[in-house]
Amino acid sequence: MIFVTDAQGQCIHISREWMVLTGQEPTAALGRGWAACVHPDDIKTVTDTIDAARVAAAEFSFRCRLLKPDGTARWFGAGGVPSFGMEGGRFIGYLGSITALAEGATDIIAAYGNVERFVPPSPHASTTPSCALDLVADHLLMAHALIEKDGGKEALPDLRRALFKVGVALAERTMESPRRLN
Repeated sequence: MIFVTDAQGQCIHISREWMVLTGQEPTAALGRGWAACVHPDDIKTVTDTIDAARVAAAEFSFRCRLLKPDGTARWFGAGGVPSFGMEGGRFIGYLGSITALAEGATDIIAAYGNVERFVPPSPHASTTPSCALDLVADHLLMAHALIEKDGGKEALPDLRRALFKVGVALAERTMESPRRLN
């Protein structure tokens, strides 16, 4: 599942899968509305991680519980890669991914946040993108993580430009429909 933020860390796009997993309309998740779906014990970890990464314009990752429509919690891994504008290289926000983690391991994992590297977890069937542009973003984020890990860093500027363009396209698609920022 893909999300896009602006430079202030406000969500400006989230995949339709968000509603299936949380019961919250994607438009209600815009801004910081998504925070209503984070388990109360994990919200500080998530928001502190995003805020620290935003100040540094750095990658981030976190693991937290999201509340499902029936009120039960499910563990998710999420993170984002910063996008920089084409003119002047100014930080403009994040393109990120949210992935469901395996069920049944809730007794041995805890919420955490990390500013610096984001390596997306393996896709889970419940968070597989349903539209082509979200799928492209998911693959580009995975490619970004693999290049950092296994070399080929000379390709990073081009990959980051592609991430930027996909993030802009996702944000534009969201802006075309009515939205409400929280």
